[in-house]
Amino acid sequence: MNDASVSSWDLEVHLDIDRHGIRALADLAGIEDFTSLRPSAMHAVFKPFERVIEGTLVVDREARIVWISERYAKRFGLSDPRQALGRPCEEVIPHSRMREIVRSGRPILLDILDVPGQPGAPGRPLIVIRLPLQREDGEVLGAVGFALFDEWASLSPIVSRFLAMQEELAAARKGRSQGRQAKYSFSDFVGRSPATLELKRMARRAAATHSPVLLLGETGTGKELLAHAIHAASPRAHKPFVSLSMAAIPDALLEAELFGVAAGAYTGADKRERQGKLHIAQGGTLFLDEIGDMPLGVQAKLLRVLQEKEFEALGSNEVVRADVRIIAATSRRLPELVRDGLFRADLYYRLDVLSLAVPPLRQRLDDLEPICEALLEGFADARPGQAFELDPEALAVLSRHHWPGNIRELRNVLERALVLSDSPVLTAASVRSALTPAAPPAAAFTTDLPPAPGSTTADAGHAQAMSQYERRLIEQALSECRSVAAAARRLGIGRATLYRKMAAYHLARASR
Repeated sequence: MNDASVSSWDLEVHLDIDRHGIRALADLAGIEDFTSLRPSAMHAVFKPFERVIEGTLVVDREARIVWISERYAKRFGLSDPRQALGRPCEEVIPHSRMREIVRSGRPILLDILDVPGQPGAPGRPLIVIRLPLQREDGEVLGAVGFALFDEWASLSPIVSRFLAMQEELAAARKGRSQGRQAKYSFSDFVGRSPATLELKRMARRAAATHSPVLLLGETGTGKELLAHAIHAASPRAHKPFVSLSMAAIPDALLEAELFGVAAGAYTGADKRERQGKLHIAQGGTLFLDEIGDMPLGVQAKLLRVLQEKEFEALGSNEVVRADVRIIAATSRRLPELVRDGLFRADLYYRLDVLSLAVPPLRQRLDDLEPICEALLEGFADARPGQAFELDPEALAVLSRHHWPGNIRELRNVLERALVLSDSPVLTAASVRSALTPAAPPAAAFTTDLPPAPGSTTADAGHAQAMSQYERRLIEQALSECRSVAAAARRLGIGRATLYRKMAAYHLARASR
């Protein structure tokens, strides 16, 4: 680098980005007229390094780049070093640890930095040194980094071990089950209404903490998607995301599924230890869906996890430390369950540190159009070469619907409309046809109940009449059966389906 390049950099301007930072180097050196001497001083310091090393970087106390050598800038794809000035160091140099140096004030004397490849030039790791820039009183003003070389012959044993570890890590990440990673981010929670934007703002704040999060809302509103997004934006994003639905697991098996089972814990148990979801989620996030359906005995053990950060597998005396962030969700009213003795008050208060209410679709109809667009794009991805649209009249029909099933129901309606339609453009007629509910399964009508009062009146409407009739069927089954599972068997539907219908109709769980 020559004097002309130094002048073109206008160092006397860019090195004064932080007047109390890099400018303070003048105080350390005891120089009165630092403004005039600064270019020469910087040139004298860095020019010898430029001849023998791969690059130099200087950042201020906010880890913003205030100086970068030309060779180093080109290595990271910048044609002009000035393009880097004022930018956070991570934007220019991926995986940079300069911010860590500024925060800690401690140097890293020898490290390996991965450099992404450029077109026609594969990336090669660099040996780097990073040093803090400090006053005599210890105040950190910034940091300087030197990329020493990329010739690896003298460090062959270390580098060989490093590359082998990288390969093992890449293989482990590739082999990790996709079901243990967050599948969605906040961009997947589609919407532009004020309610949606506020919800996403609060969820991002929740993501930055390690506290439990309680997601409240009707079935089908997107609580699980939001849980994925919170994990993906959290410091635990690189760790597992494990989900478990309380409504999908029989009560007798739930404790084992959640906490694991020791080898030979009971007759018929596996001779090998079986890990539970808490163990699998270590370091990451455990999402407990339909937490209101968790049995009281399991609630007590979960409370211990939240309070003491430890648990024991079923049949084991070994205490396991729990490094897990809990996100719970429910479509039921937990305060009412607490009042009825079906949910522990202490667990409720422990879970309710950060609660987010996910609004139903009917309360954010401004989101209807973008949600429909996203769903139709998803259907098109599954059918290459096809594109689907929704005409304005069809959207108007959808906006007048009550949406008791929320986004899950909307997806069902759009998919049914596409199946029934001969055109990729969904019209009002095809949407109306898809909105007409199908007749309930014959197995659901196994009682001797008469038709629901008012179900045949013209003003009630077909959908309302069917809803009233179904509610009475469920109420009678719950009152006559000893458990929800027994009621579901009588009605000929799954237990999870019955729980969803109970939540939709605001029916209490059978208490007999």
